[in-house]
Amino acid sequence: MRRRRIVAAGAAVLATAVVAGLAIGPGQAAEGGGEDGPDALSGVTQSAPAEPTTQPVVTSTTLPTLPQGGLGSGDSGAEVEALERRLSERHYDPGEVDGEYDQATAFAVMALEKVAGMAPTGRADPLVWAALAGTPDPAPLLPDGGARRVEIDKTRQLLLLYEDGDLTLISHVSTGSGDRYCDEGRCGSAVTPAGAHRFMWRVNGWRQSRLGRLFNPVYFTGYGIAIHGFPSVPAYPASHGCVRLPMHTAEWFPSRVEEGDPVYVFDGKTDVQPLDPDPVTPTDGTTTPAAPGGWLDGEPPLTPPTTLPPGLLA
Repeated sequence: MRRRRIVAAGAAVLATAVVAGLAIGPGQAAEGGGEDGPDALSGVTQSAPAEPTTQPVVTSTTLPTLPQGGLGSGDSGAEVEALERRLSERHYDPGEVDGEYDQATAFAVMALEKVAGMAPTGRADPLVWAALAGTPDPAPLLPDGGARRVEIDKTRQLLLLYEDGDLTLISHVSTGSGDRYCDEGRCGSAVTPAGAHRFMWRVNGWRQSRLGRLFNPVYFTGYGIAIHGFPSVPAYPASHGCVRLPMHTAEWFPSRVEEGDPVYVFDGKTDVQPLDPDPVTPTDGTTTPAAPGGWLDGEPPLTPPTTLPPGLLA
């Protein structure tokens, strides 16, 4: 997997000028979302981009004319490289800017489509091309939530990372499916808990839990809910409660957050309030809360509960 290179925005190119120069050709049918196959993206329809809620951003990359039929997985060339560069400038993560339309590029396009109010197909069609130029960054969900924080929007299935008060990542994710599940006689609900949390501990590399494998998990509850990489990140909530990131993003994401950083999860119903900027120091005197005994190995502490919380999962 390849790590995203964050490209700083440079000399201004008016977004409206780019849109005016577009050559709009006929679109093609949506393609499947990679590891999840075509079923993950079936039945979606395109809609017009959402009305901007903030001022359009200014970038340094001028988009070329969109090829007839758009761009999708397997395409390559200067147009794809321009797409990747523009996505990177806009805080999305297309992976390496190399002119190859791979799964990482498709995931970044899906995130843009969600921000623009479009169905997430992962294909760069004329509406996506226009959104690249004119769709503003998403407004913060909790502006006073802390200079470095993570916001998870369950409604749009998006993750936003803020560093020093600035938005630095907009990522496609997949949160808890909401389904009931049982494993080895223990049951739980696949829910990503709304509210205000903090990062607590992490595991580097792959971890095998009771319900699946997790890559570079960073936990934000005391019962096993994490943000982690996973090969399958479909266009709908699908996890047992964790927040699935694309693998290429999960390679570098943990290095940009620290234990104690706020994680705010929004479901459109729960009133989420900002946390105190200074996390409480654990009673053992350390600055990082210790993981409850056994949970890092996928086992509940002390007496096994009758109902598993939704965390021991993928």
